[in-house]
Amino acid sequence: MADTSNIREHMEVIGADGVHVGTVDGIEGDRIKLTKKDSGAQIEGAEGSHSGHHHYISTGLIAGVEGDKVRLSANADVAVSFEEEE
Repeated sequence: MADTSNIREHMEVIGADGVHVGTVDGIEGDRIKLTKKDSGAQIEGAEGSHSGHHHYISTGLIAGVEGDKVRLSANADVAVSFEEEE
């Protein structure tokens, strides 16, 4: 499991390609909880309804924390396909 001790609320979550995936609302167990307002709805190719509820990204996808960004090991379009819903 990735070290999540440096991950804080409101950090940006980006894919390996640098594309915005979401914004951290918190850590719950082994998942990053993304804010309802910003949980991947703007990603090109994302499917389904992404508004009105939280989405989660597994901490297993974390490649590292760089400043105020959480970088994932997968590109954004792939990462959103692994999102879990509330």
